Amino acid sequence: MSTMEELLQQMQPITLEQMSSVKLMNRTDTKFVTTMPRLLLLLEMARQDYFVQDIDGERNMLYDTTYFDTDNFAMYSEHQHGHANRQKIRFRTYVSSHLQFMEIKTKNNHGRTKKKRIEVTDMDLKDSVKRDFIAQRLRFDVDTLQPHMHNFFHRVTLVNSAKTERLTIDTQLEFNNLLTGIRREMGELVIVELKRDGLVPSPILEMLRQLHIHPHGFSKYCMGAAMTNPSLPLNRFKEKLRYVEKTLTIEH
Repeated sequence: MSTMEELLQQMQPITLEQMSSVKLMNRTDTKFVTTMPRLLLLLEMARQDYFVQDIDGERNMLYDTTYFDTDNFAMYSEHQHGHANRQKIRFRTYVSSHLQFMEIKTKNNHGRTKKKRIEVTDMDLKDSVKRDFIAQRLRFDVDTLQPHMHNFFHRVTLVNSAKTERLTIDTQLEFNNLLTGIRREMGELVIVELKRDGLVPSPILEMLRQLHIHPHGFSKYCMGAAMTNPSLPLNRFKEKLRYVEKTLTIEH
């Protein structure tokens, strides 16, 4: 079996400029949870139908993200109780390009995700530009926000030949809880996310089905927080946590 790096090098590259038509800032997202061995099989199947994002020869980028929440975990609580309309705020650093953005994601009750972002140089919420951006888009008071969760992961981005969808593949996940100090490495776990404008046909769905990789929600903030903060209620996350542990155990 080829390595992940070898399989990525066999795929045709696509630049950021060429990807401009598939930003999909207003989209539907479908997530899948799997492991590295099955990911290698998926890349083998997909290499003829997908381009891989390439930035200066790099195809597996390091991402550094800090999630904020209110002091009483209101955003975590909304997700944990299954609210259809929910929000997240994060600061994401694209390590390769040294760019950092503050991003607010809003998921509505129709299953669509809207992402708004501005480029920033730090996470200081006293800054008037950031405060205005938050006040206009976030339902929560900026003065209640604090950093809760820091994570790292590597991301591969694929684009289908028709340029109607993006597929992100996250590996080497690591969660660091900024409140408890607890750290969790996720080993072989892989999070695949299909991002498309509505239910347009997707070649990857049949490949995922053949590999028995089924849709399964995984919020990096919520799952990371649930795994690293024993004081948080789990409720509907219990099943997801068991699924993750089972997935990792099966492959060993």
